Amino acid sequence: MQHDLPSVTVSRLVSYLRVLADMEAEGVAYVTSERLGGASQVSAHQVRKDLLLTRVTSGTRGRGYTVAILRRELSSTLGLTRSWRVAIVGMGRLGQALADYPDFSGFNFSLICGFDRDASKVGKTLGTLPVFDTRELADRAREQALDIAFLTVPVASAQAATDLIVAAGIRGILNFVPTVLTVPEAVRVEPVDFLAGLKRLAFYLQPHAAVAAAS
Repeated sequence: MQHDLPSVTVSRLVSYLRVLADMEAEGVAYVTSERLGGASQVSAHQVRKDLLLTRVTSGTRGRGYTVAILRRELSSTLGLTRSWRVAIVGMGRLGQALADYPDFSGFNFSLICGFDRDASKVGKTLGTLPVFDTRELADRAREQALDIAFLTVPVASAQAATDLIVAAGIRGILNFVPTVLTVPEAVRVEPVDFLAGLKRLAFYLQPHAAVAAAS
């Protein structure tokens, strides 16, 4: 996987991969940069620039890219040709909803177990996930070879839970908690902030006059 790619490029590659997977399922054999860009809401020039950075080899002048080969190449670039083992830290309502999400395995992500401090949940199975005490995170992470943690704890517990995740050797955190986490440079945090998304929507949905007045 190419760690030197800009974050915005990686995000676009993820979008291209989704489009390519849909096209392959529909039996589409070739795709031009114009068509791929249109489906991904970026320009054809941007598509070609991004794919040049990934050093893909499936493009042919006049025909475009071979969908199946380009999908495999992008999957390799994004690290999706191996299985990633995932734990949920915080088995409240959101954690349980994620445990019930049906499509993780189709993308090489396997939900392995959950962690919580609530004694009424520890030792039980929620959805299909066994739930362990958060204090066991380090031992269970080694035992289960965990790669990624979904963080779904309350804000007040977020940094302490993050410290346990980092100490357990897990280097990827998908953070559903609306707070900034402090982690070592070797650990990657991807935020999923619903409230920030709502605030952006509010900005774009307000009347144009109000936007002009505010400026």
